[in-house]
This record gives sequence, C-alpha cells and structure tokens, in this order.
Amino acid sequence: MPRAVYVLALGIFAMVTSEFVVAGLMPQMADGLNTTIPQIGYLITAFAVAMAVGGPFLTVALMKLPPRTALMALFVIFLAGNVLAATATGYATMMTARVITGIASQAFFGVGISMCAHITRPEIRGRAIAVAMNGLMLGTLLGLPISTLVGERFGWRAAFWTITAITMIAALATLLGVPRIERADGGGSFRQEVGVFKKPKLWLVLSTSTLIIGATFSAFSYFNPILTDLTGFSTGTVPVLLIAYGAASVVGNNIVGRFADRHTVPVLTVGLVLNTMFLAGFALLADLPAPAVICMMGIGLVGVTMNPAMATRVQRTANAGPLVNTVHSSFITLGIILGSSIGAVVIDTWGLRAPLWLGAIMALVGLGTVLPDLGRRSTPTTAALAPCPAEQAERV
Repeated sequence: MPRAVYVLALGIFAMVTSEFVVAGLMPQMADGLNTTIPQIGYLITAFAVAMAVGGPFLTVALMKLPPRTALMALFVIFLAGNVLAATATGYATMMTARVITGIASQAFFGVGISMCAHITRPEIRGRAIAVAMNGLMLGTLLGLPISTLVGERFGWRAAFWTITAITMIAALATLLGVPRIERADGGGSFRQEVGVFKKPKLWLVLSTSTLIIGATFSAFSYFNPILTDLTGFSTGTVPVLLIAYGAASVVGNNIVGRFADRHTVPVLTVGLVLNTMFLAGFALLADLPAPAVICMMGIGLVGVTMNPAMATRVQRTANAGPLVNTVHSSFITLGIILGSSIGAVVIDTWGLRAPLWLGAIMALVGLGTVLPDLGRRSTPTTAALAPCPAEQAERV
C-alpha cells in the first residue's frame, strides 16, 4: 500500500473532525455567538448541504490542476474557512465559514479517493479506499471526542484552532508524501468526466450508497436518546458506547476493504441484509440493554463501513475520476441528510423506535438496488480494471 494513501487518510481525518466539531460543542457555541442551540444545529445542516451541492462544482473548477495541486488548493480553502470559524464573532460569519469548509471537504473527498485509484494497482483499490476512509472512521472515533474535550476545557474556539493545526500537518504531509501526477493531454476532461452520468445504471448505483448511509444515519443520529430513554443507560455511559461503535466501524471498514475488490456486490448484499437485521432487531429489542448494544455494534460493523465496496462499485460503473467520486460523496451526504431529517419526522409521529424501523426499510430498499447485479460476475474484468482517462498519466 503506497504511503500516500495513509497521508490522504490524515487529510480526511481533519475534514471529518471539522464536520463533527459543532455537534459536540453546541451549548458553548450558542453562548459564544449569542444565539440558540437550534440555530447552532443549522450549522450542521449547512455543512452537509454545502458538501452535497457545492462540492462537485468546486471539483469541476479544479479539474485542470494536477491532483496534488488540487489537494493543496483545497487545503488552503478549508483552512481559510476553519480560521474564519475560529475567529467568528457573529452567527452569519460562522455560517459562512461552515459553508466554505463543507464545500472544500466534499471536494477533498472526491479528489482524494480518485488519487487512491491513481496511485494503487486496480486489484487493491478497494483496500486503498478502506485505508483512506479510516480517516472518516477515526474522525468519528477520536476526532469528535478530542475536539469536544478541547472545546470544553479551553473554549470552543480552541477546538477550531486545533483542527487548523491538524489540517496544516496534513497539508504538509500531503506536499511531502503524495506523488506529483501530471494528467495526460486531454485526459480527464470535463466532457469525459460528465459523459459517464448519461449511464442510467450509474444513478441506480449512486442511489444504493444513499440508501446504505441513510439507513445507518437514521439510527446513528438518535443513538443518544434511544439508549437513554428506551434502553435505560445513563448519560455517562452513552459516550463509552459511542466510542465502542466507532471502534466497530474501524474494524468493519478494514474487513470490507479486504473483500471489496473481488467480491464487491456480494459484500454489499451481505452488508445490507445484516444491517436490515440489526436495525430491525434494535427496534424490537431497544428496551433490553444487552441485545440493544449487540445490534448497535452490528450497525457499526456493516453500516458506514460499506464505503470501500460502494466506491469500488461506482468506479467500475463509471470511472475513478475526481468528479465521479465527488458526486458519489454528495449522494452519501444526501443519505445522511435524509436519514437524520426523516428520522426526526417519524420520531414526532411514532416515537424513538421509528428511526430504527426507517433505517431497516431503507436498507431493504437498498438491497433491492443491488440484487440485479448479484447474478453477474462480481470479480473485476479486464475492462473494469482499465484505468480511466484521468489515470493515464505520467508519474513524475
């Protein structure tokens, strides 16, 4: 595995930590910006919407740059937004900062995952994506609690300055550890990148990712009230359970990465079946501590951890270019938005078990979008492994 893949994981870790930091410091930020907690909550929504909508446009703007140069440009934009957040004196400034960092974060995901495809052999792309996506898993496992701890002890601005420092380290590591790749003449042009979206199957494949992530986040977004109000755990126990959930996601991500290349569709099929069972089991057994925790850990193992297989399937359906990967990330973000927002609506109507049932239904529908491919050969063919135009580049 090239060293650069681990460097890209560090950059993703910085971006994800910034994404989650507001969730852990909502009361402090509300006081500091003289606003309300619901308004601070809109900062989370704004970040997600900026990722889903703005990320692909920024990727298009940077497409003519060599990949490493594009990554460095994204670091600069992200740092500018993060510094703006750390120095914000009003709500409008903070909202602007969150939009800037959200757009840069999404574009970084797309360019970074595309870079993984460029610098690794086709038969280990799934593993490479899993290594890079460990940055996302570790952002959940370590980034959120660390930024929350720093914010609680030294003030919420210190949390953003800490993320700024991590980002600068990641940028330096990228400059030194990621190879410079020059695109071939005419390779990876806007027309070539956009042309793949004419394939109807690509949209079906993208919808699978939305449903997988939506199913997981319809539950994950409400773990805290479910575990305290239904299962009966104390508020002090929930953070420990969430750390265990994060650890399960790291394990699951690496397991999926091992099989994502040669068994892409079977991995997604098994993952969706298991996630449906775990979500439905959690809904049925939420009032029993032991089964509830088992189901929660199961969701951690087979939920977001499908990312390597999802990305591999998208790349084989289209290509491994940065625009395809960024749009794929936008569909993933759409899943987060749908799962959490619809989950809130069904809670108001049917109670705290409802988002778990919603997740089970979304996972089942997602399974329906995968089954047509199950009968086909899941191992990569020569054509599937052929590099996309953007990959036919001269390595310097």
